[in-house]
Amino acid sequence: MKASRFWQGKFFGYLGATVFLLALWQYAAWSLNSPLLPTPKAAITATIRLLDGNLGRHLWVSTYRVVISTVTALLIGLPLGLVMGYEKRIDGFLAPLVYITYPIPKIVFLPLILLLLGLGDVSKIFLITFIVFFQILVTTRDAVRKVPAETISSLRSLGGSRAQIYRYVLLPASLPDVFTSLRLSMGTAIAVLFFAESFATTEGLGYFIMDSWSRAAPDEMFAGIIMMALLGVGLFMVVDFFDNILCRWQHMNGNRK
Repeated sequence: MKASRFWQGKFFGYLGATVFLLALWQYAAWSLNSPLLPTPKAAITATIRLLDGNLGRHLWVSTYRVVISTVTALLIGLPLGLVMGYEKRIDGFLAPLVYITYPIPKIVFLPLILLLLGLGDVSKIFLITFIVFFQILVTTRDAVRKVPAETISSLRSLGGSRAQIYRYVLLPASLPDVFTSLRLSMGTAIAVLFFAESFATTEGLGYFIMDSWSRAAPDEMFAGIIMMALLGVGLFMVVDFFDNILCRWQHMNGNRK
């Protein structure tokens, strides 16, 4: 019942936000009265028309790239963040490397990555993974370091092993922050995806948007923007879904409504 109310609230929240944005978009199109800004109806019509063709293929390519990148970054960054947060010696060795490399804008390495890995999926996936990995790593490490020492000592006193400390204390305690990091990472991943697909490629929503812009087809360009927005919203909803399942205790204790 609680899960049903949770997703019902989510649905009406997204519906209300969509109606508001469409109304704002319609007002802007009427006010500017410019062919560069099509009405929502024209953009949605173009989206439906193109979805069975090139747009659907570009959407699939972009979805594949961002999902693989995020999952890979999570599988590497989460366990490494847990270890760095708990093992002081390992953290003492790796933390300086993270502090030096994390602030560097990873997007500047795109020309080098394209040169080394080529123009296909591998270079785009590697770049997005590279960026999202650091966000998950730093968030997980900091979350583990906030776990009270008394909690870990209690499990040790009951004969808990190191593996059980990771499984039953550190991982559950860090998951809420990890999901928050994933939500932030989704926006970053979509932005990097668009940038990486906007040149030196012939596939993906970024390419579709820039190609439509170069052909002076604003309705098709906005169709690509709509699909990229839906991709981002869809990823947010997937993160919320797993957050609601794996962090159910947070919802049950009333921290979240």
